[in-house]
Amino acid sequence: MRLKELPDCPIETTLRLLSNKWKILIIRDLLNGTKRFGELKKSLGTITQKVLTANLRDMAESGLILRKVYPQMPPKVEYTLTDIGYSLAEILDSMASWGGGFKDYLKILEKSKKS
Repeated sequence: MRLKELPDCPIETTLRLLSNKWKILIIRDLLNGTKRFGELKKSLGTITQKVLTANLRDMAESGLILRKVYPQMPPKVEYTLTDIGYSLAEILDSMASWGGGFKDYLKILEKSKKS
């Protein structure tokens, strides 16, 4: 990704890099360390191989992850967050905190409707 391709707004830049739920969930899983393709696919559940491949390729091109290919048969490929990828941990932590708070809010609303 080139600087001139990015929007002026930093929020829009972040949204462009994390443009779908799969990228955010891939980052979530890679925050725990290096993973192979099959491990990511299994942990993400319903993602297709094609969609996972496209997202990993896009994330590698933008510099969020490193893709390491080992010259062996069968091929072994590992994915790791780069330093800039790891810097997204704070954003994901905030999302997790907000999501948990929103669930708590909904529980309170549901209880008040039953009363």
